[in-house]
Amino acid sequence: MALNLDLGPSPLSRVLDAVAETPAHAWLLDIGVAVGGILIGWIVGRVICKSIGPSKRWTFGKGEFAKVAAPFVAFLFVWGGKHLLGNFQDVDVLEILDSALLAFAAIRLAAYILGHVIPEGGLQRFAIRTVYALAIVTVLLYVTGLLPDVLGWLDAHGFQLGKDKHEVTLLDLVKGVLATFLAVVLALWISRVSEGRVMAAVSLEQTTRIVIAKVIRIAALMLAIFIGLPMAGIDLTTLSILTGAVGVGLGFGMQKIASNYVSGFIILLEHSLRIGDVVTVDGRKGEVKAIQTRYTLIKGSDGVESMIPNEKLIGETVNHHTYSDPKVSVVIGVTVAYDSDIEKARALMLEAARRHRNVIKEPASIARVKQLSDRGVELETTVWIEDPKLSDADIRSELLVEILRDFRAAGIEIPYPHREVRLSATPEIQNSHAASRT
Repeated sequence: MALNLDLGPSPLSRVLDAVAETPAHAWLLDIGVAVGGILIGWIVGRVICKSIGPSKRWTFGKGEFAKVAAPFVAFLFVWGGKHLLGNFQDVDVLEILDSALLAFAAIRLAAYILGHVIPEGGLQRFAIRTVYALAIVTVLLYVTGLLPDVLGWLDAHGFQLGKDKHEVTLLDLVKGVLATFLAVVLALWISRVSEGRVMAAVSLEQTTRIVIAKVIRIAALMLAIFIGLPMAGIDLTTLSILTGAVGVGLGFGMQKIASNYVSGFIILLEHSLRIGDVVTVDGRKGEVKAIQTRYTLIKGSDGVESMIPNEKLIGETVNHHTYSDPKVSVVIGVTVAYDSDIEKARALMLEAARRHRNVIKEPASIARVKQLSDRGVELETTVWIEDPKLSDADIRSELLVEILRDFRAAGIEIPYPHREVRLSATPEIQNSHAASRT
């Protein structure tokens, strides 16, 4: 089917004819109604949004909703003016402006929703620009009267699929892509809005909120697939054999990934780990920053973030510093000489611990003799801190500096290794020394 480029009775051609044949006051009245409708709609839309105000618990999109509401309300006013004025004269100008306003409102709505659904980056910009281009092209085709011809051309060209030679046209493909895209975007939008509301519910534990949000997202995406594919003309029953074969292959090839996903849900459901907990895994101590479905993010005191597979947290030993009690102990060791006053040294260590800003009173600090070594008497004090996120190394360093200062002031010696060198003269050296005297 050849593409017909004849404008025919398109809205644009009717406007040109109206301008040529209709008195000026008639089409000027159309423009006046359009401008008035746009101004009134813009003002009303912004006033309504300002009076309602943004919700602290619900976030429906990116940016101000007034940017979406204003063109939609303006479209309604122009649409209403078009139908009222249509009883008295031709409203071809209003029809074109009405279509342009609807496209502009759709563009604003797409930017509002896609900006909230898709993370910042190239993909978000590509999706929004694609919607811009489709809206503008559709309006231009409609205004010029080419839209029916383009749809007809797409419907006349296609290919045959399957043994039964089922005809699939380009129009079917376009409809299928659009239906699937809209279904997936709607599902992601619903899950994102619900996730924001659930995460704002402070009455629920954070891990419970994360589980609910992930279940909503998975359910929404599955529903979008089961709705979008039939809308695209794809029979789900024909995919049963293919999905079964793919499922078996993925089951063997993605065992680890599936195990990590299941382990992630187990961690979230049984609350064995929570955001903010301090744990040690594989000798790596850090704070739990995020619990994803595949891995858990742990940030150490050195700033390094470790992605621990969830399967590892389920199958191996995890040292949990804050599971039932957030208080943790820090042990500081020091060695004094044997002739030092041990009781005084212990008292000074406890006094240094008492002065430290992060050491708590309960449980009480303890100073004890660890052992008697060849270097001296080894002492150690155990102190308790309330915030496990604090660096053990920093607290130990600060306490050692205080203890060293107090020991020096009290005359308590901290021994260090001594080496005694003795020189013995051999007979040859003695004879040589005697001969040199004579």
